Amino acid sequence: MGFQFNTDCEGPISKNDNAMELSEFYIPNGHRFFAMVSKYDDFLADIERRPGYKAGDTLKLILPFLKAFGITDRGMRQFSREHLLLVPEAKEALQEINALMETFIISTSYEPYIDALCEVLEFPKDRTYSTQVSLDKYLLKNEEKERLINLAKEIQGMEMMEWPEKAQGLDDLSGHDRKTIQRLDQIFWREIEKMAIGKILSEVNPVGGKEKANAVLQSMERTGNSLEEVIYAGDSITDVEAFDLVRKGGGITISFNGNRYALRSAEVACLSPHAFILAIFADAFKKGGRKGLMQIVDRWGADSLTSMGIDPQWVQRLTSSSSEDFPKVYRITDENRAMLIQESEVFRKKVRGIKIGSLG
Repeated sequence: MGFQFNTDCEGPISKNDNAMELSEFYIPNGHRFFAMVSKYDDFLADIERRPGYKAGDTLKLILPFLKAFGITDRGMRQFSREHLLLVPEAKEALQEINALMETFIISTSYEPYIDALCEVLEFPKDRTYSTQVSLDKYLLKNEEKERLINLAKEIQGMEMMEWPEKAQGLDDLSGHDRKTIQRLDQIFWREIEKMAIGKILSEVNPVGGKEKANAVLQSMERTGNSLEEVIYAGDSITDVEAFDLVRKGGGITISFNGNRYALRSAEVACLSPHAFILAIFADAFKKGGRKGLMQIVDRWGADSLTSMGIDPQWVQRLTSSSSEDFPKVYRITDENRAMLIQESEVFRKKVRGIKIGSLG
């Protein structure tokens, strides 16, 4: 029986949100701009569930604006290398996991960022899936550039949208937020889509939502494994369809410092300041399959880890720092999900910062 480990990048492996950071660096008040577009993405993907749109398509929506503000392929690569920030022990964890089973990184991030990550991690690039993009091949007319700069200012000035927990469409939003969604629809799908630069919206296909699920299936074609032999670790809305695929197939799904979207779909919640715990999950999975890993989850604690066959030196790596840093692990249930969402989202912001931790 073979096993494999599939993981998202930003969250379990790195602390970055590369697309947000690029926006913040190149676009004046770029964080505000990115947060608004990301919230729009959440609405389209999770609330309206608009046909043809998937979680993570934020990464194509912002590209015309990044181009307008002067980003190049070289600039994207250089920025990614210079601002890469790993989760502590991510490199060591991936090395151990890779020695146990075949390992893949499945990321919505732009390929230049994943290239930089692989260099630092010494991880094989051919075991990664990411969003392919080359801004240099797109020409931008001066009048389009000026219009995009003005549209960016308009988007930055919009009031952040909010909606009820059980919202299912525009009718569940306030009148003001409905107008905001409708205006963003006009900007992206009428005005920008008609620009010459607008072909980016049809040609770039971010690896989020169903594309992450497809990447899981593609990785399984390479290994010959079945879904019950897969661990998938993720943390956000872009991982939901991969979570659903793996969980329904009998594999293990782990929310690593995840937000509410991840915790609605994953089976295991992990709150950890470092990544080495992922190696422990992989080790338990290889030794005992799904049953063995879930026993670890249900009996979580330093003493039980050792008694259940986890290398004492590995356990020591979890306990070497303060007791506050010892990871928390839970089986997610209908009864504890609301509590875990609150706790995990607070912890997520502590680990990754409020700006990144607040994104969907």
